[in-house]
Amino acid sequence: MQMIEKFLFNRKVKKRKRLNRSLGGDIALFILLALFGIFSAYPLIMTASNAFKPLDELFVFPPTLLPRNITFDNFRDLSELIGNSWIPFSRYFFNTIFVTVAGTAGHVLIASMCAYPLAKYKFPGSKIIFMLVVYSLMFAPQVTATPNYIIVSWIGLIDTPFAIILPAIASSLGLYLMKQFMEQIPFELIESAKIDGASEYRIFFQIVMPLVKPAWLTLIILLFQRLWTTDGGAFIFSEELKPLSFALRQIAQGSIERAGTVAAVSFIMMIVPVTFFIFSQSRIVETFSHSGLK
Repeated sequence: MQMIEKFLFNRKVKKRKRLNRSLGGDIALFILLALFGIFSAYPLIMTASNAFKPLDELFVFPPTLLPRNITFDNFRDLSELIGNSWIPFSRYFFNTIFVTVAGTAGHVLIASMCAYPLAKYKFPGSKIIFMLVVYSLMFAPQVTATPNYIIVSWIGLIDTPFAIILPAIASSLGLYLMKQFMEQIPFELIESAKIDGASEYRIFFQIVMPLVKPAWLTLIILLFQRLWTTDGGAFIFSEELKPLSFALRQIAQGSIERAGTVAAVSFIMMIVPVTFFIFSQSRIVETFSHSGLK
């Protein structure tokens, strides 16, 4: 246990180290980062601003960054359209929450449990398995869409929430991140825990998982953003099983008079994952820097 406490202390000391820069270098770096930050934040600010603009301001050219006359009519129109839907809005919301929570929790648990033996134990075929995992990251989602549909259809999960949850759980990105992070844990910690009589499950949940907390928090953020905006695609056809993003996009489709409603929908779909990311961005940066993922 003393070795575990020493390892945790060394990790905290490393986090406190800073780069030694001059005051001029800090100011120049701050200005450069501020310019990039403003450039990156402009689309987000414009999306939020459009949600509160009246219809006539949405078609002004050149577009204005901030609304001249703030209005909530776009959200009122969206509320009326939702109220007229024959499927309760709460049903769409429940579908999204169920898919997001089940897919995220399942992926974090399965990826972590698979990464642990790959990172800390050597067994026949371990290098080949990890090599296949790395190669799978090279394929775009459009390439794997057809095989995913064939597998899900063969299992019989079409038109069920598990048609979205199962591919999310089987994603190889989480396995790669967790394996790269777990490799940094000294094997002496695991050996000392075994000497103290701890089982493999206790070592995994009480020693390994707390040490790789930034990695699985990053997985939660990435999967949450991905599953929150999913619309079911070609997997779900029943209206009562559709997620929230599908319902909002269907409501927003229509004539040019619904441009304000479209802006309100875009703002609602953006605000949740962006807020989630803002409060957790340090964990994502730390995980990517340790795993070597570009």
